[in-house]
Amino acid sequence: MKLFGFFGYSIVFLKALAEAWIDVVKRSFDGKIDPEVIEINTDINSLMGQVLLASSITLTPGTLTIDLDSENKILKVASISPRTKDEIVPFEPYIKKIFD
Repeated sequence: MKLFGFFGYSIVFLKALAEAWIDVVKRSFDGKIDPEVIEINTDINSLMGQVLLASSITLTPGTLTIDLDSENKILKVASISPRTKDEIVPFEPYIKKIFD
């Protein structure tokens, strides 16, 4: 199960990385930037899993994890445009499979 989670995470993360990179390039040219900070609740119980999730968000262009409350399982994320939780963390279920 952990191997499937890691493989799935890798594929989904690379896809999200490519999509976010293209989105940031487009927004750089057309100027459609509307930054916001949102709180994301996570179902990941493991601290290592939460840190991987936070790092993955930060590595994705256009988003930055600015706080991690591991006890309450909440991440504060800055984004260059309004986005839903599923758009920001499509790889969360795979990280959960790896660490939980």
